[in-house]
Amino acid sequence: MFDEEKLKEIKEKRQEWEKSCLEPFMKKGGERQEKFENLSWVEIKNVYDPADIAHLDYIRDINYPGEYPFTRGVYPTMYRGRLWTMRQFSGFGTAEDTNERWKLLLKEGQTGLSTAFDFPTLMGLDSDDPLSDGEVGKVGVAIDTLKDFEILFDGIPLDKVSTSFTINPPAGIILAMYVAIGDMQGVPREQLRGTIQNDMLKEFHAQNTLVLPPEPSIKIITDIFEWGVEVVPKFNLISISGYHIREAGSTAVQELAFTIADGMAYVEAAIERGIDIDKLAPQLSFFFNSHNNFFEEIAKFRAARRMWAKIMRDEYGAKNPRSWWLKFHTQTAGCSLTAQQPLNNIVRTTIQAMAAVIGGTQSLHTNSFDEAWALPSEEAVRVALRTQQIIAFESGIPDTIDPLAGSYYVEWLTDKMEKLAWNYIERIRKMGEGSVLRGVLQGIETGFFIKEISNAAASFQREVEEGKRIIVGVNKYTIEEQLKIPILKVDPEVQRKQIERLKKVKAERDNKAVKDALDWIRNASENNENVMPAILEAVKAYASVGEIMGVLKEVYGTYKKPIII
Repeated sequence: MFDEEKLKEIKEKRQEWEKSCLEPFMKKGGERQEKFENLSWVEIKNVYDPADIAHLDYIRDINYPGEYPFTRGVYPTMYRGRLWTMRQFSGFGTAEDTNERWKLLLKEGQTGLSTAFDFPTLMGLDSDDPLSDGEVGKVGVAIDTLKDFEILFDGIPLDKVSTSFTINPPAGIILAMYVAIGDMQGVPREQLRGTIQNDMLKEFHAQNTLVLPPEPSIKIITDIFEWGVEVVPKFNLISISGYHIREAGSTAVQELAFTIADGMAYVEAAIERGIDIDKLAPQLSFFFNSHNNFFEEIAKFRAARRMWAKIMRDEYGAKNPRSWWLKFHTQTAGCSLTAQQPLNNIVRTTIQAMAAVIGGTQSLHTNSFDEAWALPSEEAVRVALRTQQIIAFESGIPDTIDPLAGSYYVEWLTDKMEKLAWNYIERIRKMGEGSVLRGVLQGIETGFFIKEISNAAASFQREVEEGKRIIVGVNKYTIEEQLKIPILKVDPEVQRKQIERLKKVKAERDNKAVKDALDWIRNASENNENVMPAILEAVKAYASVGEIMGVLKEVYGTYKKPIII
């Protein structure tokens, strides 16, 4: 981006500055520490100048918003046209409890719903399963049958609100329930908007809500793609998630690389099925973490867009420019929240939210300051939402697009993170002998991802314990404190009420229709057919999540994690 004569002049000026200005100053006092690194252990220089980004070409590598490679954003107007969707991850207790919280959030100005499910639902178990005892409604809402969904969405019009569902093994069941509720409300299926997470690969890397083995999991996800592009064309059929990879302890580079690799694996699976990639691509979405290192996160988001555009256009041959877009939701870093001095978490969340907005997110969830203690209280949720609203309406940040573009440091760091992520992807491709899908599956089997993430987490923790990484209020600036945080506790009666409702539904439903639908799911699974039409039929007959997942487990078996040494 700079001519040779000017670069030569700049390099000479830098040498002069280092010798005549920097060196004498360093002799007097030096710097705070010997080496500066971000959270991916990328060494950061004291200052960046045009020479650091001279190899970049503005049109090829950066360009304008809405133009390939979308480094500066996928929309030409970004937040000048429309602000990001403000979501708060919410759900607890019964469907009635969560419906009440949702209505409060919508009243407070939230513009999209994001659903947290309890552990039994996440694992495809019913509330009356012995393994569910003590967990019903605790970390999210309990969902057993379509009856729960009817209550959950009572008074919430699906044609006006988009809903995100953080669900993985039973994702197809939850999508079917949403479609069924839309049918009940008279909302055309082609108008339904929202997202199912539906990303099982990252479960094997990090989050560990595991039921079926990897290959059948990929098969069912591809079924959802094949069915969804025809039935719910405005619905995001997957949220390819780096968030949980980062929460497990990965670096930002690993989060970027493993998330993009998983996305490539899903695209390869879809192509193998014969799905038109230009039809599917607009229904793919991503989900990233926003952590504390402000510039690292912004560079990560910019690099992700650029990488995905290259991949979809050049590797997978997508023809429609819309297929090259990487749209993503961001959640601030839950793993960064501290139980000590919890009000400090408001500051952390604000920095993380600002990074997400400057990085060009399409949707944002801000964590509540009390989440290191319990489910968030109403006051904490309100503060988290107000954080987004203050950024949106008071900070001026959304008024210009990609405001840090052209920063020597940010452009250098964007390029650096992309290169480091590509190094990981090429390692994964090599494991799969040219196929990223096969490489990811091989990496799961050998424990590659778990070992990489675990090593990064251990290294970070060691630095915290040694005082090399400062966590304010934890290993520095600590105080004696008696915390008075209102704790949201789930009523123990939730489990009893949920089991009673499930029992009542099973007594009143047409059990022959349920049996026929479950048999259809079994036959479709055994004959390698698409299971989604059968799952929708089962859901509408009020088959439970546990009954449907039970059939899939009978056919495909359950996953046993390998011992990783």
